[in-house]
Amino acid sequence: MSTTTVVVHPSKDGLSDAAAARLVTALLDAVAERGVAHVSLTGGSMGSAVIASLTRMRATAALDWTKVVVWWGDERYLPAGDPDRNDTQNDAAGLDTLGLDPAKVHRVPGPDDSLDAEASAAAYGDAVPVAEGGLFDVMLLGVGPDGHVASLFPHHPAARTRDVNAVAVHGSPKPPPDRVSLTFECLNRSRRVWFVVAGADKADAVGRGVGQPDPDNTPASAVHGTEETIWLVDRDAAAAIGHVTG
Repeated sequence: MSTTTVVVHPSKDGLSDAAAARLVTALLDAVAERGVAHVSLTGGSMGSAVIASLTRMRATAALDWTKVVVWWGDERYLPAGDPDRNDTQNDAAGLDTLGLDPAKVHRVPGPDDSLDAEASAAAYGDAVPVAEGGLFDVMLLGVGPDGHVASLFPHHPAARTRDVNAVAVHGSPKPPPDRVSLTFECLNRSRRVWFVVAGADKADAVGRGVGQPDPDNTPASAVHGTEETIWLVDRDAAAAIGHVTG
């Protein structure tokens, strides 16, 4: 398990720009080393803010985006194109303008393309991870005020799922109730895990998340990269951290 580092940025905008710059560098390195880069994206306002920052960066032109394979850590079980889906929000932020190969953008099947959330999770889980060595190069994650990560919520039965890559989530405490999420085992098969978090409402969750692993109460604390684990946060989200490094 890698050492956890916290990097605090003055503002949400500065955070998204810095995360985007860091992401381009990591993807360039992965392509140079292995010929392909596997990245798992996240939804929410920060996930889309990072995508928007990518579209404004000159450095993105240095990356051959056709060699980037895209996944999502979780998805709302809604039809393709629904505005509440993570991938739809990322597309709206500019993901579909980066020059990705559509065949390498792995979207979680919705009810228009699968029998139910269980079938969607099985299909998605069979596909991931296929990165070099069975690892994602970068796993981008947001964190909820309750400490949830992807769609693994505190004390939720789905968070206890083992031996599969993806799980159907029912009765989510945050709407919509049905979702598909990568499991802890799959999330932890990542070279780099980056939590990108902004806002005072996330401060308590961040403070608990950077502590000792406690998957039942703070699922985010149980996810670590094999090479690197970084919490990229703004000042408001960092308020409850006792000792900040980075």
